[in-house]
Amino acid sequence: MQEEVLMAWLMLSFVPRLGPKRLARLLSIDAPHHLVQYSPQQWQAVGLKADQIDYLTQHAHQQVNECLAWQAASAQRHIITPLHSTYPPLLKSISAAPSVLFVEGDPQCLTEPQVAMVGSRNASVDGQKSAYQFAEELAHHGMTITSGLALGIDGHAHDGALAGGGKTIAVLGSGLAQVYPARHRRLASRIIERGALVSEFCPQTPPKAVHFPRRNRIISGLSLGVLVVEAALKSGSLITARYATEQDRDVFVLPGSIYQANHSGSNDLIRQGASLVQNASQILEELTTFVNWALTEQKTRQQALFSPPESEEQLPFPELFANVGEEATPVDILASRTNIPVHEVMTQLLELELSGHVVAVSGGYIRKGRG
Repeated sequence: MQEEVLMAWLMLSFVPRLGPKRLARLLSIDAPHHLVQYSPQQWQAVGLKADQIDYLTQHAHQQVNECLAWQAASAQRHIITPLHSTYPPLLKSISAAPSVLFVEGDPQCLTEPQVAMVGSRNASVDGQKSAYQFAEELAHHGMTITSGLALGIDGHAHDGALAGGGKTIAVLGSGLAQVYPARHRRLASRIIERGALVSEFCPQTPPKAVHFPRRNRIISGLSLGVLVVEAALKSGSLITARYATEQDRDVFVLPGSIYQANHSGSNDLIRQGASLVQNASQILEELTTFVNWALTEQKTRQQALFSPPESEEQLPFPELFANVGEEATPVDILASRTNIPVHEVMTQLLELELSGHVVAVSGGYIRKGRG
């Protein structure tokens, strides 16, 4: 990506009180690298307030330069936007998808099949053991394990994934130059070598309480499903589970004793309809379609898909393709129009993209070859 375009995305991403949804509306007006060249009067005309205009004129360039300096300091550091090929399609499909992701490690692993694992920071010994063993087995079967680097369940899930010879992703509630908690800095270094650290916050951003619920939507958004290992009522894990439900992801739960507070939230999720699981095989069975596609069929499909497109009747998914036009159409709109689940729409779109029929752009997908 041209540095000019990346700088524009960064400038707009950190305008005060301009969240992902409001930013998306702004991007529907003009391209990022055009918007940042507006005059204060033009910014006001598109709805920006005085403090937001002040940020763009007085502070944005310094913050952008700090971000670019962070990236330039290591070949393992990356800043990706929805225009990058490594921006994960599943995450792009969620409401309020982050406009910028800071990644340290391998950004390609963000696009691989993932299971999120969450639970209590004050986990029991049994909970810690379960997190480690489930992550180890899932990783051994090719699933990337995604969590939040917190103490307790998160840390043991990351450790288990690494022990299983797999990859793991840690989504932080701080900037990547401010790894939190400090006790997990060594673990973070190991994750960089076998996965990635991810954050939507500028690298020097310190951890704040308000950041952690916000980062939970990314943990679930990256994943095919979320496993709640051990969670009390009103815990952050339940926030992640709620996001997963809203994002049409599967929610799996390990059951626990009704006499232990650390399992009250988990058991309540089961009562509400989440899938009770007792071993990793049950999770893999639920995600068979995605796992098989990602792990055993992808190469075969790619070989067949790179032939030139012939006609809509010969397309693998004519109904979906018929709803993709010359204007960017979001994934959730395509799912609504076709009555196809979001996760299946994402799978079909990837196949159409690999075959050269559609292109992922800011705001959704378009037919390839538009004027």
